[in-house]
Amino acid sequence: MSFVLYPAIDLRGGKCVRLYQGDYGAETVYDADPVNVARKWAAAGAEWLHVVDLDAARTGEPVNLPVIREMASRVDIPIQAGGGVRSMERLEMFLDAGVQRVILGSAAIDDPRFVREALARYGDRIALGIDARDGRVATHGWLETTEVTAEALAREMVRRGAETFIFTDISRDGTLSGPNVEAILSLARACGRRVIASGGVRDAEDLLRLARHAGEGIAGAVVGRALYTGDLELGEALRRLSREMGEEGR
Repeated sequence: MSFVLYPAIDLRGGKCVRLYQGDYGAETVYDADPVNVARKWAAAGAEWLHVVDLDAARTGEPVNLPVIREMASRVDIPIQAGGGVRSMERLEMFLDAGVQRVILGSAAIDDPRFVREALARYGDRIALGIDARDGRVATHGWLETTEVTAEALAREMVRRGAETFIFTDISRDGTLSGPNVEAILSLARACGRRVIASGGVRDAEDLLRLARHAGEGIAGAVVGRALYTGDLELGEALRRLSREMGEEGR
């Protein structure tokens, strides 16, 4: 299994921002032009982009969809994107905007019938975003924590046809404290499908720690704050990953 690095572009109010542990009150604005950021990461060699409409995740209204549409038209790499996708109409709005893979999050808890229909209709163009706080699933922009465990939800979604998961450990998100490799690996083993890690990546060493488990289901990593602070340089990280994966393939 290959391992893909996904530069993250989180949108709020039309700007590229990062939150600390999902706290909307702890926001840092990194760039007022997210489309320019998308072009920058694509030019540096990214294979995919990971885009989240934080406004829509909180309110359900896709206010940043025009920005996502412009991104898709200005870069020649695929985009996976989500935020507030809780109906087939919203899902198809993302697809029509040029998004290659749509992330469903809160809907997995709120509307299992919709998720089942989306997976049946669009298959691998759907990713299930599972965001967990202390092992339990958080929804609606991380404002609500359920009693459902991440592993139980993943197994249920596999039964409904899910092939790709994006797992965020909220306690690590935006903290540069390192990914929770054990929790990510545990989820991958529990569901037996591709899991993209999100949250806490500090540097290339963290990426390599994750990539070494590619054969066990960790298929990639979303990286945000470390790219924006300069703690991780995208081009160099991609080169190191390429060397690592090449050596393991021999």
